[in-house]
Amino acid sequence: MSTVALHTLGCKLNMAETSALASQFVNRGFRVVGPGEPADVHLINTCSVTQRANRECRQIVRRALRDNSDPFVIVTGCYAQLEPEEVASIEGVDIVLGSREKPHLFEFFTSTRKHVSPQVHVSDIAEANDFGPAFSHDPSDRTRAFLKVQDGCDYSCSFCTIPLARGKSRSQSIPETIAQASDLVARGFKEIVLTGVNVGDFGRKDGSSLLTLLRELVSLDGLHRIRISSIEPNLLTDDILEFTAASEKMCRHFHIPLQSGNDEILHRMRRRYVSSHYRDLIFRIHELMPSCGIGADVIVGFPGETEEHFETTCMLLEELPISYVHGFTYSERPNTPAAIFDGAVEPRVRFKRNERLRHLCYRKKSAFAKSVEGTLQEVLLEDDCDESHRYGFTTNYVRVGVPLAGSRSNTLVSVHITSSADGICYGSIMNSGMIS
Repeated sequence: MSTVALHTLGCKLNMAETSALASQFVNRGFRVVGPGEPADVHLINTCSVTQRANRECRQIVRRALRDNSDPFVIVTGCYAQLEPEEVASIEGVDIVLGSREKPHLFEFFTSTRKHVSPQVHVSDIAEANDFGPAFSHDPSDRTRAFLKVQDGCDYSCSFCTIPLARGKSRSQSIPETIAQASDLVARGFKEIVLTGVNVGDFGRKDGSSLLTLLRELVSLDGLHRIRISSIEPNLLTDDILEFTAASEKMCRHFHIPLQSGNDEILHRMRRRYVSSHYRDLIFRIHELMPSCGIGADVIVGFPGETEEHFETTCMLLEELPISYVHGFTYSERPNTPAAIFDGAVEPRVRFKRNERLRHLCYRKKSAFAKSVEGTLQEVLLEDDCDESHRYGFTTNYVRVGVPLAGSRSNTLVSVHITSSADGICYGSIMNSGMIS
């Protein structure tokens, strides 16, 4: 039996698509092995948000060639779409597939025999109107599933390559989405995470909406949790907030990109909101759902960002009732407007600012975990274990560890939180705490 190792770089959307590609391999008789294991085929689903993601792709190819006996190497995803010739020039690569070609992998991959020279199949992403693979179903972990509901983006943020790599915004129909969600529930998944490039834009072009989809999903029997992976602040409406607050199935957790707390920088980034709107939104969420977990993305070192601009961002983050921050060091991306903006920030300054963000995140995450101590929380336990604990997540996205003995993966349990450390909570399952 031929083997395949799958490597995913980047976002949750890529994870869902890689899982769907894994199913295609399995259906054709392949055995999926871990990314670090020897394999006949290595497939790399790439990201291209930062230069680091491109570098990681090259490193994976080199490692696969070093650790395996002449494997067949396929590279797809955003990096492949944006820089196909550059990817093809990496020694050992056999096939380069663009974003439109990715779902149709086996139309191009017909044999594990290595090619004399790489084949490149990358078409114009501007013509993309199909949807591709839409959900993950890792057989080793039937806890949370990532359901792709939207792809592409019509926004024009000056730093972003996603519209160039994935095309215009498009959504899966609600009936198709509900059918796939039902299938995931039947497979045993208890939580579905809605993912896409711009999830909040779901359904806009066909007269539907994300709220309409959410209303359909909560009616599914056997589905315990619905989580939104990330949503733009200008698309997180009061209707969605009020619906989330009123529904037991909706997770009390939002990941809302900020990118900068300074309006001048937000304008240069071509974001569709100002800092006061973001601030008001976060406090509105906190008012409706005081225990809601809220995450933010922030880019540091964007062209033109001064120390004063950065301080403004830090002050806003300190003020807001958020539970964690993902900090990103700005990376110039080819063919984006920001790549030629004046006011470039020195790399050492970018890294220094990101280090400060990491410390801020640690404090926010630790304080949020501390606030959960002494409470009773519903935790969805996963396969994630160490020598003494099994871990899972609360509805508001706090990681919780319970004693390993007697715990079971993919069960919802009631946990009394007794302590926290480094942003992780610990507790014990109540005697009557097995919910499902």
